[in-house]
Amino acid sequence: MESTPVKLKLSENALKVLQRRYLKKNEEGMVIEAPEDLFRRVAGAIAQADLNYGHSPQEVATVEEEFYQMMTQLEFLPNSPTLMNAGRRLGQLSACFVLPVDDSMESIFEAVKNAAIIHKSGGGTGFSFSRLRPNGDVVGSTKGISSGPISFMTVFDTATEAVKQGGTRRGANMGILRVDHPDILEFITCKDNNTKLNNFNISVALTEEFMKKVEEDGEYELINPRTGRIVKTLRARDVFDQIVRHAWGNGEPGIVFLDRINKSNPTPQLGEIESTNPCGEQPLLPYESCNLGSINLAKMVHDGGIDWERLRKTTHRAVHFLDNVIDVNKYPLKQIEEMTRANRKIGLGVMGWADMLIQLGIPYNSEDALRLAEEVMGFISAEGWKASEALAEERGVFPNYEKSIYAGTKRVRNATVTTIAPTGTLSIIAGCSSGIEPLFAVSFVRNVLEGTKLLEINPYFERIARERGFYSRELMERIADTGSVHDIEEVPDDVKRVFVTAHDITPEDHIRMQAAFQKYVDNAVSKTVNFPNSATPEDVKKVYLLAYKLGCKGVTVYRDGSREEQVLSKGTAKKKEEGMAVPATEVPGGKISPRKRPEVIKGTTRQMQTGCGNLYVTVNEDEMGNPFEVFNHIGKAGGCASSQSEAIGRLVSLALRSNIAPEEIIKQLKGISCHQHAWSSTGKISSCADAIAKALELYMTRGNGNGRKQVDVVMRIGACPECGGPVEHEGGCAVCRNCGHTKCG
Repeated sequence: MESTPVKLKLSENALKVLQRRYLKKNEEGMVIEAPEDLFRRVAGAIAQADLNYGHSPQEVATVEEEFYQMMTQLEFLPNSPTLMNAGRRLGQLSACFVLPVDDSMESIFEAVKNAAIIHKSGGGTGFSFSRLRPNGDVVGSTKGISSGPISFMTVFDTATEAVKQGGTRRGANMGILRVDHPDILEFITCKDNNTKLNNFNISVALTEEFMKKVEEDGEYELINPRTGRIVKTLRARDVFDQIVRHAWGNGEPGIVFLDRINKSNPTPQLGEIESTNPCGEQPLLPYESCNLGSINLAKMVHDGGIDWERLRKTTHRAVHFLDNVIDVNKYPLKQIEEMTRANRKIGLGVMGWADMLIQLGIPYNSEDALRLAEEVMGFISAEGWKASEALAEERGVFPNYEKSIYAGTKRVRNATVTTIAPTGTLSIIAGCSSGIEPLFAVSFVRNVLEGTKLLEINPYFERIARERGFYSRELMERIADTGSVHDIEEVPDDVKRVFVTAHDITPEDHIRMQAAFQKYVDNAVSKTVNFPNSATPEDVKKVYLLAYKLGCKGVTVYRDGSREEQVLSKGTAKKKEEGMAVPATEVPGGKISPRKRPEVIKGTTRQMQTGCGNLYVTVNEDEMGNPFEVFNHIGKAGGCASSQSEAIGRLVSLALRSNIAPEEIIKQLKGISCHQHAWSSTGKISSCADAIAKALELYMTRGNGNGRKQVDVVMRIGACPECGGPVEHEGGCAVCRNCGHTKCG
C-alpha cells in the first residue's frame, strides 16, 4: 500500500525528548533517525505479527499504514520500550514485569539476576517480599539468624544502581510487603534514610481483614510466612497511622488493596497476584509482563463534542497493535515469554484527559467531569473488549483461557485489556496533559539553552486569553510564577473554573477522579494525589479511607515540598552522626573559630544567569568532600552587585568553615528577591543571593564531590538532575517536563 504523506506536528520539547531518548544514534552518539522514521520503524515491526495469522503482505502493509497514521497523528502511543526498541536488535518491548521472590537464597539471587537482565533491556520490575522469613527468624540450613526482607531489598537496589548506569532507560523497582508480615513496621520506615533504596518505590499490601480491623479499631495478627504461625498482634489503627504519617512525610509507602486486586484477577487458577509494576497500575502474576499504550483524548474532541467514532476506531486499532506486540516482542527471559504469551495481558489507557475537559469547557473538579470520566472509560473498555473478542475469532483465545474467569462466558484474546499508566514522556511527545492528571501548570518557564528561557503557555488557555482580550506577556509571566490562575484577577472566573491545576483541586477530587476511571479499568489506575504543603496526616488518612470506600486498587500521595523538608533534615542529621566534617574549634566564651584554610583546595565553578549578568559561583570542598568555601564573581569587577555577591560569598564561606550545614545556608538565601529577575537551568533566579543558594544546592545534589545525594533525591525535591527543570509528581512517578527525565523508567 502506498504511504500517505503525514504532516507530523511536534513541539520543540517533543523533538528534544525524542532526540534525547528515543531516536536511533550511531556509535558517536549522533541522531540518525527522524521522528517519522521512528514511527515507521515501530509500525512496520508491529504489523509483521499479522503474517502469523494468514494475512498477505499487502494486508500487512495496510495494517502498518494504519498503525503509522495512528501514531503520527498522535492519537495513540505505545509504552517507551516499544517506541525505543521495536524494529531494532534489542527488540524488548514490555514496560513492566513481576518476578517471584521465594524464601530461599537460590530464589532471592535468581530474582536479582533476572531483574538485572530486565533492567538492562529497559524494563521495570515489581517484587513481593512477603514470602521471606522475618528478621531474627531461624535459618534452618545454618542454624543462623535471618536478616529479613528489608536487608535483601538493599541487594536488589544495589544491583539496579549498577545496571542502570549504562542504560537508555532507567531501571525501577516496586517493593511490596503484606501488612501482616512481622517486619511490616521496619518496612514502613525503610525509606526514611535518603541514601537507601533509591531505586525502589514501596507499597504496603493492605488486606480486607486489616481494613476491617482499622474500621473497628481492633487488633490484627502478624504471621510468619515460613511457619504460618501467629507471631504477635498489633492495633490496626496504629499501623495504619504509621503508614499515613510516612506517606505524609515523603510520599512513601504507597498502599495497594491486595484482596481487591485479587478479586479481579482474571486467572485465579494460575495463582495469586502478589505484586505490581513500579508505578502500581499493573498487577501481575510472577513472570508476567504487560505491554501498555495510551489513547490521546485531546485528539478525540471535534466541534465542541467527543468524536465517538474516532475514539472507537482508535481503540480497536490500539488493541490490535498491543496484541501484536506480544507476538513480536523479544522477551528477556524464557519464563516471561511463556507466561506472557499464555495470558496475553495488554493495558490500554489514556492521556490528555485534562485537555479533553478543557476543550469541552468542563472543570476537572466537577460532577460533570466524573460522569464523563465514567462514560469515556466505559466506552473504551466496552470497545476494547469487542476488539479482543474479534481478535479471538480470528486468532483464537489466549492459551490459559480455560483457567480464566471468562471460560464459558465470552471468548477473548486477552486476559486484561485496560490499564491507566503514567504517560510522562509520552505526553510530552504527544503534546498533551499527562494520564488522567489535571494540568501541571497553565504557564511555566522552560529552559532551551543555558541561560535562555522559553515561556510555555497552555495552548487552550492562550487561545482563550487572546480571544477574550486579557492576554499579555506580563500576565503569562506572572502566572508562570505559580503555574496557577487561581489568584490572578485579570482572568475571568469562568476561565479559572476550567483551567485548574493539580494544586487548585482538593485531594478528595483527585481520588474521586481515580475511582471514576477505575470502575472501567481491568487492571489499576496510576495517579498521584497531590496535597498542599500545609496538609496534615489526618488529611492523608481521609483520602486513603475514601480510596478504599470508592473502590480504588491503590493510592500514591505527594505533599508539596515534603521530600525537600525530609532531605534537609535527614542530610543534616546524617552529617552529625557520621562526623563527615572536620570540627571547628570552640574558643572561650562559647564562640566558634572557623576551620583554617589549607594551601591547596579543589572545587567546581558554575555559571548562573542573574538579572545583573552572569554570576560565576565556585564551591570548594574540604578533604572529606564537603563544601568548605564559596567564591563569587559577577560580570565586570566593581559596582554594587559585585561587592554584594562578594560579601555573601565571604559570609557563606565563614558559615561553612564553622560547620553550619549547607542546607541551612541554602534555606536562608534561597528565594531572596530583587527588582531584576532572570532565568537559568534551575528556573527563576530572583537575585544574586538566590543564585548563590541554588548553585550551592545544585552542588549538593548533582554529584559534585564525595557522598553527594543521589539523582533520585534531586527528583524528589523538584529539580531535574539532567537539566534542572521543574519536576512533576504524577502517575505515581516523577517526570521532568523539560527534558523527559523520569525516575520510574
